[in-house]
Amino acid sequence: MKKVIVFLLMIVVGSTNLSHAQSSGTDTDGSKWQFRLRGIVVTPDESADIEAIGGDASISTAVVPELDISYFFDENWSLELILATTKHDVEAVGTSAGDIDLGHVWLLPPTLTGQYHFTGGNLVPYLGAGLNLTLFYGVDEGPVADNVDYDTALGFAFQGGFDYMLNDTWFLNVDIKKMFMGTDATIDATTALGATVGADVDINPWIFGFGVGVKL
Repeated sequence: MKKVIVFLLMIVVGSTNLSHAQSSGTDTDGSKWQFRLRGIVVTPDESADIEAIGGDASISTAVVPELDISYFFDENWSLELILATTKHDVEAVGTSAGDIDLGHVWLLPPTLTGQYHFTGGNLVPYLGAGLNLTLFYGVDEGPVADNVDYDTALGFAFQGGFDYMLNDTWFLNVDIKKMFMGTDATIDATTALGATVGADVDINPWIFGFGVGVKL
């Protein structure tokens, strides 16, 4: 956690220095609503504690579009709602029964963060922190398990990034997020292994995004 916070602070400090160097830039003009469309790369930093058979989890990277909606209370403070859904292949690796293909699952993690924006130029860095609620759906249990069930997860989210204003309305965005999310998974492998296995899975993805936004 400390490494994540230090990493995000480094991003914002560097971006703030660039922002102050651009004294002729565009400041926030009082717009209350802001919308961004990003392409994101979701890279899980996964680990698992699997009952009985041991091993670890392997969860694939996903590349998807993301929409976020921000409401500004003033030029510095805002709330951002982040919306995206991702599909991940899941595998239990290094177990006493070998590597087990657990199919795939879709994640829907709506995330709400509070943000502080460092205004004063074309480059507007920001820091954010909040919560995500992760829903699991569209489960395909793969060729081995009879069924796989994932519990809904609640976790923290941290982010850092910057907007680069092209004019008073349009801007480019770079964003990095670290989400802390975990789930209790129940794997019914009665047919193949003669047992139902529980697993405590941490997904904890890094999310790298680049996109375009508009202020209204």
